[in-house]
Amino acid sequence: MDFELTAEQQMLKDLCRDFARKEIAPYADEWFDAEYFPTEIFHQLADLQLMGLLIPEEYGGTGAGTMAMVAALEELGKVDQSIATTLQAHLTIGSLPFLHFGTEEQKHKWLTPLARGERLGAFGLTEPQAGSDAANIQTTSRLEGDSWVVNGTKCFISNAGTPLSYGLVALTADSAGGNGKRAYRAIIIPKDTPGYTVGQPYKKIGWHTVDTREQVFENVRVPRENLLGEDGSGFRAFLKTLECGRISVATLGLSLAEACLNMSLRYAQERKTFGKPLASHQAIQFKLADMATQVDMARLMVYRAAGLRDQGRPYAKEAAMAKLASSEIAVKAAEEAVQIHGGYGYTRDFPVSRFYLDSKILTIGEGTSEVQRMVIARQLGC
Repeated sequence: MDFELTAEQQMLKDLCRDFARKEIAPYADEWFDAEYFPTEIFHQLADLQLMGLLIPEEYGGTGAGTMAMVAALEELGKVDQSIATTLQAHLTIGSLPFLHFGTEEQKHKWLTPLARGERLGAFGLTEPQAGSDAANIQTTSRLEGDSWVVNGTKCFISNAGTPLSYGLVALTADSAGGNGKRAYRAIIIPKDTPGYTVGQPYKKIGWHTVDTREQVFENVRVPRENLLGEDGSGFRAFLKTLECGRISVATLGLSLAEACLNMSLRYAQERKTFGKPLASHQAIQFKLADMATQVDMARLMVYRAAGLRDQGRPYAKEAAMAKLASSEIAVKAAEEAVQIHGGYGYTRDFPVSRFYLDSKILTIGEGTSEVQRMVIARQLGC
């Protein structure tokens, strides 16, 4: 498989690198410390046509594809994981359910503003008693006349509480029917709908610039046409969307590990101990060599999964492998980067500490490492 970017994809990668360095890097630590969501950055990303990379032009996107998305996220994530995280969630779980399961009317009404960057997309799955155990969701939906009535609580939902948010797609269920099975539904719930309450932002270890909140639904009524996909197909919509979401989160891991390698190498070449550069000590050289090797491993796995998706070939196993490997590589790279920086790495004066705080969530969000191993095992036929 050819992992080389096309000329257009390389131009997009260069564009994102330059934008990240000029418009994000000078402010990333400030935003992180203030827990500030920079709405203006996403207006600029929309102007650069980056908010609809996976969406066809007929619905307001560019149709650039998965490899292009990976190239863009890799550059943004090397500078600010929070910005890249918000974008990846919008591009995948926030937008793809409309593309894969929406009617033409729903696509033009809801997807087009997302693809143009006029709105920010969000998907509501996780609940206090359901995350990895997604089938155990307790948020319910029932049809009353021409309206769906939704009740329940979602937690750890990103992108649904910003000034750009339109609301979210919530995965719901009803009680078991005659066949003993629950019917899962994906329901479009606009913000400001009576009974829909968006909580205060969580105080998180990392991802401080990502807007993550609780979502509460108390007898929320939305029109019948806000059902996304066929009745009972909501769980399938969730699973299909997550496959691409794993590639995007794997890209976050790749970009974080790459950033840690770059910062560590630069610091080790400048810092002197015992009269010579830190990088001349074999113990540090081994750390850097391992980090570089693991970054390349992550890149190959991420780009392989992205390439398979763009070719229309099965990629579920490869996406889960990429997400598992790159997220765990990122955690290890961040730990080693702090170790190489020593005491300075443990201060907020050096950006490496921000990446260290951002790293752990990558093994949890969009399917824990344990869930990825379950997915891979099933793909192997276990």
